[in-house]
Amino acid sequence: MGADAVTVFLCGDVMLGRGVDQVLPGRGDPELREGYVKDARDYVGLAEAVNGPLPPLPVGFDWPWGDALGVLDAAAPAARVINLETSVTRSDDFAPGKAVHYRMHPDNLPCLAAARPDVCVLANNHVLDFGRRGLRETLRTLSRAGLRTAGAGHDAAEAAAPAAVPLGGGRRLLVFSFGMPSSGIPADWAASRSRSGVAYVAGPGAAAARELTERVRQEKRPGDLVVASVHWGSNWGYALPRDHTAFARALVDGGVDLVHGHSSHHPRPLELYRGRLVLYGCGDFIDDYEGISGHEQYRDDLRLAYLTSLDPDTGRLTSLGITAFQARLLRLGPASPEDSRWLRELLARIGTGLRVREGTEGPPHVWTLVPS
Repeated sequence: MGADAVTVFLCGDVMLGRGVDQVLPGRGDPELREGYVKDARDYVGLAEAVNGPLPPLPVGFDWPWGDALGVLDAAAPAARVINLETSVTRSDDFAPGKAVHYRMHPDNLPCLAAARPDVCVLANNHVLDFGRRGLRETLRTLSRAGLRTAGAGHDAAEAAAPAAVPLGGGRRLLVFSFGMPSSGIPADWAASRSRSGVAYVAGPGAAAARELTERVRQEKRPGDLVVASVHWGSNWGYALPRDHTAFARALVDGGVDLVHGHSSHHPRPLELYRGRLVLYGCGDFIDDYEGISGHEQYRDDLRLAYLTSLDPDTGRLTSLGITAFQARLLRLGPASPEDSRWLRELLARIGTGLRVREGTEGPPHVWTLVPS
């Protein structure tokens, strides 16, 4: 009998800046340079206009995570991997040419630490919103707090290096993080030999897949599991470009055990390919989007936590536990039975190779998928 399955928690975008930053004890400068909103506190007002008043401010550092923290503690995953889509800085170097900028004040770092992430992937389109000075402070702040990062660094080698999470018995979880321009990452954010930045991949082509899987082969040791975390694709819609599907499958063919896609504001398709899970878009997890209209059909107020259980010897998925939450007043609470049912039906419709396990235990907003 093989070793017990390794459970890895994954979620999509964790955006602790802007309005979320403003309700926390260490709130920073609320200045924004958006087309319509100039003060981050206005996003707090939008949330209250839709869902009523927040408790007296500031709320506690654990407020944005809400009920998700209890779910994580109960599941006790071997590793927790999030896409941290905000800079952590005092910098006022607003990146030019960007419509939206996200920053969390370093004094609010206990909010991030409340979820005890093992890896914060940073190759996304907001980590340099406040310039390379802001990136340096972000990397320094996370490092001093003992938080592993991947996907951004002081040079290209550091940005490309995987984060390594010990799993016991000499095994590791290696997390590679990289981003593509389809998610809005400017080309000049790419790290180089002499410049800080993100691990930037110009597109989901065959050559890029070969280069990435060669790095995987160089780093992966017997017993290791590999996650490829990629920020790519559009914010809205369920259709997948063919080159995204081909790219994800090429990563699996080259030794990746789990593809962790993000950038979309709502869950996108998932599939089981050669026994390995591909999440093309996990959807947002924490943000300040309440009260913003325009894409209601996608129900971006509903958020998913993914608990992926992998066979440690083969990397194959044994089960995928999903918990559905709803964002309300900048906090995650359980989704209703109706909303959970809608999400289950959605994933069944847009996913391939998985089925809901009958008799799944737990509240209505929790269910388990297994290979079909």
